[in-house]
Amino acid sequence: MKGLLYYGKEQLRYSEDIEEPQIKNGNDVKVKVAYCGICGTDLHEYLDGPIFFPEGNSCSAISGKKLPLCPGHEFSGIVSEVGSDVTRVKPGDRVVVEATSHCSDRYRYPNDISQDLGLCAACNAGKPNCCKFLSFVGLGTDHGAFGQYVVYGEDHMLKIPDYLPLDLAALVEPLSVAWHAVRCADFKPGQSAVVLGGGPIGLCTILALKGHQAGKIVCSEPAAIRRDFAKKLGVEVFNPNDYEDPIYELKNMLPETEGFTASFDCSGIQKTFDTSIDVLGPGGTAVNVAIWPNKPVQYVPMCLTYQEKRATGSMCYVTQDFADVIKAIEAKLITMEEMKLLITGKVDARDAIEGGFMQLINHKETSVKILIAPNGLEM
Repeated sequence: MKGLLYYGKEQLRYSEDIEEPQIKNGNDVKVKVAYCGICGTDLHEYLDGPIFFPEGNSCSAISGKKLPLCPGHEFSGIVSEVGSDVTRVKPGDRVVVEATSHCSDRYRYPNDISQDLGLCAACNAGKPNCCKFLSFVGLGTDHGAFGQYVVYGEDHMLKIPDYLPLDLAALVEPLSVAWHAVRCADFKPGQSAVVLGGGPIGLCTILALKGHQAGKIVCSEPAAIRRDFAKKLGVEVFNPNDYEDPIYELKNMLPETEGFTASFDCSGIQKTFDTSIDVLGPGGTAVNVAIWPNKPVQYVPMCLTYQEKRATGSMCYVTQDFADVIKAIEAKLITMEEMKLLITGKVDARDAIEGGFMQLINHKETSVKILIAPNGLEM
């Protein structure tokens, strides 16, 4: 099949001779990929990896697979074939795929990885998104959706409404990342939130908050172009560089509660980490959504203790987050018009390195989500 193959840092190549994945297990589902978004993690893998992908001659702890592999995990498509035990979907169904791989997915690779390893502590605790060996289809486990076809388990498939275009459906995955983050804040309708950073995941967090029927939403972002994107989603925007004391100004937006119910750090720098805690009202929750480099930050514990604030992390998603996002779209809490604003480009796989990866790396403020269409833009 045609697609992009990842070999390691700054080694991404287009090929028309990739082995097409096939049904091997009774509950396997083969999906013809329609669109796949380029994620910030894909960019990190290209610039600094391997991170999730196995390194050198090592293999995936879930599948036993080695590089090269097709990236791509934010995707939609059409079911082309199913295994003998599949009952939830059938050929012709339009789907999105929850792409995580964890301990319970090892059974799919009986000839490639030991089946005697059991479940890690996180999987045993019902938190597969925090699996010790977490990876993703398209991010280390197996060929992903920058190739024409993906084969994965039935339990990772979710059908989408007929009226939802396949390009917009590719946004369900990043929206699920944001949805999970909002759930981590134990967020309730009518509560207030500040989103720190107006990049792709920050914009998705805005939509996830709207899906949770938030009251006041503010996006704090220094870049004017990104503030414009957030403003188009119907939220209040704030430029922290306009003020000597941005914390005071942000908290003053909600004088009755002396701060926000929840904050979402989608930038991952010391300043936004500090802001995420300082901007909260009493009992508020700061959620780290950003993926940070592996280095420490300064932290004053009493900033939490004095007002019983809470700081927590959010790690990708679970299948329920996908289902909830689809329900929010069906209920028009997240509208297709809003989703369209996030797609700033579409490219064929053969043009995806220059027209996708390089575009996002070199023009990150003007580009939000670029979709790759491995089976052609006309699908």
